[in-house]
Amino acid sequence: MAFTPFDDRDGFIWINGKMHPWREAKIHVLSHGLHYASSVFEGERMYDGVIFKSRAHSERFRRSAEILGMEIPLSVDEIEAIKYEVMEANGLKDGYVRPVAWRGGEQMGVSARRTKTHVAVAGWAWGTYYPEDKLVNGIRLKTGPWRRPAADTAPTQSKAAGLYMICTMSKHAIEDEGYDDALMLDYRGYIAEASAANFFAVKDGVLLTPTPDCFLNGITRQTVIALAKEMGIPVEERHIKPEELKGFQEIFLTGTAAELTPVGEIDGITFKPAAVTKRLQDAYSTLVRQKDHDKLVKTG
Repeated sequence: MAFTPFDDRDGFIWINGKMHPWREAKIHVLSHGLHYASSVFEGERMYDGVIFKSRAHSERFRRSAEILGMEIPLSVDEIEAIKYEVMEANGLKDGYVRPVAWRGGEQMGVSARRTKTHVAVAGWAWGTYYPEDKLVNGIRLKTGPWRRPAADTAPTQSKAAGLYMICTMSKHAIEDEGYDDALMLDYRGYIAEASAANFFAVKDGVLLTPTPDCFLNGITRQTVIALAKEMGIPVEERHIKPEELKGFQEIFLTGTAAELTPVGEIDGITFKPAAVTKRLQDAYSTLVRQKDHDKLVKTG
């Protein structure tokens, strides 16, 4: 299937209060966010006309900016309305939603006190994050070369653009070796996550997931934990050592883009998606298309 560059498409993108034709959605090359990574974003999916966990994403969007010392000039309610306006303008009932905020070009240099916070929202049709043929038996991971930083060295609870630089570098390094994604360790050597998805393992019927003390506590991650507890599956959040991988029966990743993706191999160790993974896959797939999903499963 032919790939269409993201900057050469039809549609509309909302920027700073106005809807712009897709190809005219531009920022200046001297924007602070481009030079100093002063930018935050969200990734959301719409299913059957409803954005899953939409308000939680909008709240995190504002919180991420606040952590970076940025003030998004929109309320949560205003962000909510804009997201649906964008999806309607693009004729989408199912798709991906991308709000992004960045410091503009009003000031150049490390200090950014005179900059304004600019906001855009885009939306597009997007299928599975990983190749569909890998979603039955699982994707292949390899430990990447870069580690998640300590919480006192980076704003790890913000969905900040700068934090994804090492994710791209790690993912490229392992893709060059034929793998699908990188397993990222944290600064202590514990398992953290994949390049853009949270990590879960199953051992003797118990669902294990790393403590999110230096990486983002994903909204999909929180949703899957809540689903598991409602289904009577024991859940344990703790630090996980790489040497424990050999003792796990099932592994999967979660994220808005990844949804719930099984893992078939990590560093040569093989796993087989089984009962727990499949139960949670089915439950999650059903939940995201429920218009009252926030009432059905409470997260956070």
